[in-house]
Amino acid sequence: MKSVPYRLQFIAYVLAMMADNIEHVISYWVVFQKFHSPTLGGFAVLSHWLPFLLFSVVVGGLADRFDPRRIIQCGMLLFIVASAGWGFFFITDTIQMWHAMLLLVIHGCAGVLWQTPNQLLLYDLVGPADLPSAVRLNAMARYLGILVGPAVGGVIMLTLGPSHGIIFNTLFYLPMLLWLWLFRAPLRDKSVAVRRYAVRGFADILLTMRAIGTQPVLTAMTWLAGLTSFMIGNAYHAQMPGFAGDLGHGDPGVSYSVLLAADAAGALLAGIALESWGRLKGTARTAITLAMLWSVALLGFASVRIYPVAIVLLFCAGFFELSFNTMAQALVQLNAPADIRGRVVGLYNMAGLGMRAFSGITVGVFGAVIGIHWSLGLSAAVLLALLCLLYRRATRKA
Repeated sequence: MKSVPYRLQFIAYVLAMMADNIEHVISYWVVFQKFHSPTLGGFAVLSHWLPFLLFSVVVGGLADRFDPRRIIQCGMLLFIVASAGWGFFFITDTIQMWHAMLLLVIHGCAGVLWQTPNQLLLYDLVGPADLPSAVRLNAMARYLGILVGPAVGGVIMLTLGPSHGIIFNTLFYLPMLLWLWLFRAPLRDKSVAVRRYAVRGFADILLTMRAIGTQPVLTAMTWLAGLTSFMIGNAYHAQMPGFAGDLGHGDPGVSYSVLLAADAAGALLAGIALESWGRLKGTARTAITLAMLWSVALLGFASVRIYPVAIVLLFCAGFFELSFNTMAQALVQLNAPADIRGRVVGLYNMAGLGMRAFSGITVGVFGAVIGIHWSLGLSAAVLLALLCLLYRRATRKA
């Protein structure tokens, strides 16, 4: 990507995503040591994803109407407030359950204010021609943050301690905050979107659904995001320690780390391969096909008991996940009407990120009843069947 503004955004995005994961590492560890509460752990998942379900379209409407840079800055400020809040309660040793819940909610709301406007900012930075490349690179940045964040968080905890370390973590949010202000990230082309609709709150969800109902690509990609997130999402990551123990290959802690690294490595390779190759045409049917391959890889992973095969399948799952997610996101942005692009992207994020709140039920809760291998395998099989139906419908529409 030759765009200098985009390169600056990429660096700031990696640092902010790393800080997001560092905060998770430190705060979850301290809170677990303090309360030993599975309920609070479940609340952490809900507070992270439910704001996307409830407010993504609303935030998209705000990004349509106002400068998305300012909304992203509000998100960064909330991240800083959350990290500083954790640090204050850790230093004073006064944290209570409701303090932790409040800070988790603030962190979740910060994510909503960041992600949808940032996707719109990509469109303004690089334009439609380079948008698929920018989306892939940002997805790689997300996985880099997921990979590097826990390691950096561990080092910070060892050197500074959790209390001062999580306050130090606020510095990693500043590059994004300052870049959007001091370096004056480019504004959108005002000639593209003349109409500015009023933000109607939750009514925007129904209005946006109606608006995309006549556009097959937008409808198919929103359904794709919702189905994959509701049935599986990233809930299998939380169950990875159980899979590592069942596979019985050496130390469970090391096995767990290797399994997570295989999934992330596959995603990074997908970004590099698609970026350098550039011949995979982005269509709705291609995105659905890649999602079907993802579900097949996870179905195989849930079924096997051979550790090396499990690693290969998770690597493939990571590869296909980044491929179909970035392709779907680019298609949504490229096909969204200019005057409601924020709302359309918000609806896509509501389906793709908000629905992850329920994947803990399909994989996690059912896993406690029938076993995690069966719950993930059945979820993947049902998802594969639903994606086949979606592919048939997309083919007919085409």
